[in-house]
Amino acid sequence: MSQNHHLDHTPFLVQPDKKFRLGDCDPDFTAGFKNKEHAEEALLEDVSGLAKAQDVLWAAKEYSIIIVLQALDAAGKDGTIKHVMTGVNPQGVRVHSFKAPTDDERLHHFLWRPTRVLPARGEIAIFNRSYYEEVLVVRVHPEFLNGQWVPSDLRIDPKKLWRTRFDEINEFERICWRNNILILKFFLNVSKKEQRKRFLARLDDPAKNWKFSMADLRERGFWDDYQAAYEDMLQATSTDVAPWYVVPADKKWFSRACVADIITSRIEHLKLKYPTVPESERERLAEAKRQLEAEDGN
Repeated sequence: MSQNHHLDHTPFLVQPDKKFRLGDCDPDFTAGFKNKEHAEEALLEDVSGLAKAQDVLWAAKEYSIIIVLQALDAAGKDGTIKHVMTGVNPQGVRVHSFKAPTDDERLHHFLWRPTRVLPARGEIAIFNRSYYEEVLVVRVHPEFLNGQWVPSDLRIDPKKLWRTRFDEINEFERICWRNNILILKFFLNVSKKEQRKRFLARLDDPAKNWKFSMADLRERGFWDDYQAAYEDMLQATSTDVAPWYVVPADKKWFSRACVADIITSRIEHLKLKYPTVPESERERLAEAKRQLEAEDGN
């Protein structure tokens, strides 16, 4: 969608400090888009707009951006990255996947990992999964805490542990915001029925077999636990400086268009401009132009 004609993002926003129920979010919602072709047309417009917005971001060197993508398996994180970031300057974008922590990482505070890969001014960092795994998968599987560095008083009180981690995440993101790091957080909300359909598609197509893992099927058995963990996390960590967007993901064509529209809109809202040359430098540029033009004369 062109500038000033963006989607209404309100239906996707987890309002800070308000009661939130994940069950109220329809994974099949398409915000008035009639069909796939309609959404893909809007996606192309936003991809073009995002490329222009990123160019100014890269040149201005005033802000950096973190895009957080969280979702259950088969919700479309990789495809979203591929389609939404088409056309951007690759030297200004970094993708980081937060897999199971290494032995070294487990000896540090869980927020050590994202601090090591914070984007430089002008850059966009995409977190494919993120530090939020430490209040999601670890909450569903508390045995993963074994071997992690956790203060003893939190280890014996799980409820206090999760509250503390939520508070620390909020403070971390507020520090980022104070330092001109814009954090855009997306939860791709896929239904259990659609996840089953996509798993079966991976199993039926030999070219997609590599995408399926038995671990995905095991995690599906914890569906209700994950829904509860996500709901708690979304309400606790959607803040005024770093709100969550719950994006309906049963239609991949809609989720990609929606994410692209929100990212483009939020960057445009920064009202960035290309840097201007100081008056003291203009005479030097004029001299450089005279020398180059003189070459043509010779």
